[in-house]
Amino acid sequence: MEYIVFDLEFNQGFDKKINKTVSNEKCPFEIIQIGAIKLDSNFNLIDTFNSYVKPQLYKKIHPFVGKMTNITIDDVLDAPTFPQVYKDFKKFISTKNPVLCVWGTGDLKELYRNINYYSLPSKTLPKSYINIQHHASNYFNNPAGKSIGLQNAINILGLNQDKSYHNALNDAYYTSQVFIKIYNPSIVPDVYMYTTVKAPCSSKRSQKKQLDYDKLFKEFEKLLERPLTREDKKIIDLAYKMGKTGQFLSGEPKYKKR
Repeated sequence: MEYIVFDLEFNQGFDKKINKTVSNEKCPFEIIQIGAIKLDSNFNLIDTFNSYVKPQLYKKIHPFVGKMTNITIDDVLDAPTFPQVYKDFKKFISTKNPVLCVWGTGDLKELYRNINYYSLPSKTLPKSYINIQHHASNYFNNPAGKSIGLQNAINILGLNQDKSYHNALNDAYYTSQVFIKIYNPSIVPDVYMYTTVKAPCSSKRSQKKQLDYDKLFKEFEKLLERPLTREDKKIIDLAYKMGKTGQFLSGEPKYKKR
């Protein structure tokens, strides 16, 4: 088994006239750098990968991206395009039982999204992956739903910080160092399944459904076999609103056998 710890840097579109980020929904984050560290099963560093990617979709560096990553248009202008870098990256990870390792699954999602945007094959990509951020958050006993940042993890572990952050290769290196430090046999690969299922459009989400109280009250009148009093209706209304909060749910959901 070999671990491919990788990181990505992205670019977005920016309209100077309206001072606003603009994005193509098919590829809102265009990859402009891929960096990776290859570790053997004993966590020895055996190879590295680093390449800028020439942007084809957002051809100017977004101001925020430039400030955060220090990547300039000159860095990427003569770089290979994504199809070529992706081809080289696949050669780099081509090995026996490779496991992709990431700091959060966002990079996996955007990698697949860029692959799909260019209509490139993804079947040969390893499906086994480890979300190191998730395991690091557990290691530091972070509250459920709160993930630790990479730099915070490095700080807490007291690891050497001689490289800048928000550089794909450097962040991949830092991620690998955290992985080595927190690893235990219970950390095993998961299977990543990319889906292109779209969320409901915002217009549909914005339409609030309203409860038909007349129907609700009539149903209770049938059950109770009597007309509802004003007090009955107040109690039913209150019970409905309290139930919507989910505050009285307990235990694991039970599923009926079919």
